Amino acid sequence: MSFGGYSGQAYSPAGDKGRFVLPPLFRKAVKDSSDGRVLCLMKHPKWNCLVGFGLSRKQELDAQLDREEELAARLGNEFDRDTRAMQLFGFQEMPFDDSGRFVMPDHLRTLANIDEGLYFQGGGRFFTLWNPEELAKMGDDWAGAKAACESFLAEAKGKSKGAGK
Repeated sequence: MSFGGYSGQAYSPAGDKGRFVLPPLFRKAVKDSSDGRVLCLMKHPKWNCLVGFGLSRKQELDAQLDREEELAARLGNEFDRDTRAMQLFGFQEMPFDDSGRFVMPDHLRTLANIDEGLYFQGGGRFFTLWNPEELAKMGDDWAGAKAACESFLAEAKGKSKGAGK
């Protein structure tokens, strides 16, 4: 089966030493789109979150760069291909193990205000990784994602209370 995109939602609490776990649903999709265990992460250009995807997106980014340059030329707009290429290809590649564990670099955590956990939201060609507090600040267009995130957080808090008994 070929890669069909990213869909669904999940939550992963922060582990020790800056480790997070790529949830099974997203782990499988990244493996399918990376031909292995390589997760690509970068800051989203508009939202205060990270964007995740597999290595297969590199080809798509090349095509996007060409389309943007062609559109700018047609409209008579300036286009700085080098700057745009650095924006599109400025992602960090990181390996993850069979359990989905990966270490998130500090600069990415800082850029998206990542702290105690990650909410994952599928978005087709990519998925987003949110600090739940940042997601809560989003508008009504995000009502479904916010509700899912709240549900995952409540479930995680219930599990942590049960573990303490």
